[in-house]
Amino acid sequence: MRIEKRQIVVPGQKTGPVCLTGYLLDSISVNPDILRPAVIVLPGGGYSRRSDRESEPIALQFMAMGCHAFILDYSVDPNRFPTSLRELAEAVAVIRQHGAEWKIDTNKIIPCGFSAAGHLACSLGVFWDRDFVWEAIKRTPDEIRPDGLILNYPVITSGEFKHAGSMISLLGENATKEETEAVSLENFVTEKTPKTFLWHTYTDAAVPLENSLLLAAAMRRHQVNFELHVYPAGVHGLSLASVETAGSNESLLEPSCQSWISLAKTWLSNF
Repeated sequence: MRIEKRQIVVPGQKTGPVCLTGYLLDSISVNPDILRPAVIVLPGGGYSRRSDRESEPIALQFMAMGCHAFILDYSVDPNRFPTSLRELAEAVAVIRQHGAEWKIDTNKIIPCGFSAAGHLACSLGVFWDRDFVWEAIKRTPDEIRPDGLILNYPVITSGEFKHAGSMISLLGENATKEETEAVSLENFVTEKTPKTFLWHTYTDAAVPLENSLLLAAAMRRHQVNFELHVYPAGVHGLSLASVETAGSNESLLEPSCQSWISLAKTWLSNF
């Protein structure tokens, strides 16, 4: 394994460049020319911070599946929409640009976002072909296109079932109705939105299940392929729902939800 780091610079960054860290698997003798999927891990944190529980432990899981893994330390508050979206778009373009060098299958670049970072990943999924994203960073839509999405208890809507804290951190306290509606992602799904794996828990009290249901319904209407898993119990922010990411917080240990990562592996294998 080797580690590659790149500084991501886009217009509007109030706190300077962010870092894209790549964990690249070495070639093996039986298949030295294999091109691997690239999963970009986006830890959650309400657009105000980035949770380490949803960062490296997740990257290691995808590496064990045979993927190259990347972690993007995207901008949070006081940065506002669409700064972090442009950072993710640029990260996808950088990975695609280095596809041959890093032995990446450039048709399998997949953002994986948790909670508010699920909103970030999904934002690229619905806005990748909008000029306010690609034109601002001097890229083309094809360079920043995500090929799939993995969304883990994602923030999606800015409507009735919104996560208010995420919206305030993303837009500021004085956002207009128009600005707020512009980040309610269920309203921007098209047939060009990439296929998606998503999961949520029925009892999530922070980011209601309706966020995933609204997105799934929109994808169904636009004939976007998706796989949705709803677990009957579990608090918000479970990460792997295991001892590894729960630590001493027993509420974050939920054996019934631990299967999501193996289900994601199956989804990836059928990509």
